[in-house]
Amino acid sequence: MATSALRLENVDAFYGDSHVLQNVSFELGEARMLGLLGRNGAGKSTCMNVGMGLLSARRGEVSVFGEPVTKLSPEMIAARGVALVPQGRRIFRSLTVRENLIVAARKPDAGSKHAPWTIDTVFAMFPRLKERSNQMAAHLSGGEQQMLAIGRALMGNPRVLLMDEPSEGLAPQIVAEVMTTIRKLKESGLSIVLVEQNPNLVFDVADDIVILNTGGVAVVSTPAALRQDDALLRQHLGVF
Repeated sequence: MATSALRLENVDAFYGDSHVLQNVSFELGEARMLGLLGRNGAGKSTCMNVGMGLLSARRGEVSVFGEPVTKLSPEMIAARGVALVPQGRRIFRSLTVRENLIVAARKPDAGSKHAPWTIDTVFAMFPRLKERSNQMAAHLSGGEQQMLAIGRALMGNPRVLLMDEPSEGLAPQIVAEVMTTIRKLKESGLSIVLVEQNPNLVFDVADDIVILNTGGVAVVSTPAALRQDDALLRQHLGVF
């Protein structure tokens, strides 16, 4: 049986007294892309935070390539090959583009099968970042900041990449560029969880789909099957 790149099993998570994730289970296959969908407040970003160790699961298990990481710190989870592109980008605005990348650099995990990411390979993927390498990140456009957020995550040399709303707030042309980058990363063999508000973006690139509704897993399916089920999409996403 193939090992899951990332697995959440019967996870409960809370913010204070608010029970945000309720018995959530799903798995990301190695070298596959899982699209995580749901309305606002469904728990998508919370799943990303639990996977990255930014929020501890109150109950349940999280594993990376079969290794339990439930109680580990974000730094220790990152050392096991997980990186997060957070919602809102969260770049270091007072640092230059190059400095943002340098501070995130990490050697590849011993089990990694991927060619290592360096500043040069990130700049090759994002030529505009190379052009602006000495510019303060605060002065980048929204699209360039998103490229920097992705590049910074790649500098951690992950085997699992968690991407939380990478198209948020971007113009359609820039969204298309970001999605092209995501396709390239998928083709490179990275295992990716993609959180998006726009299901059509996810359907075009994902292998598997999980839909959350009010903190629980409502649907586990494939893009092809969901495209044929408008009623299900309306019920859980309010679209179509």
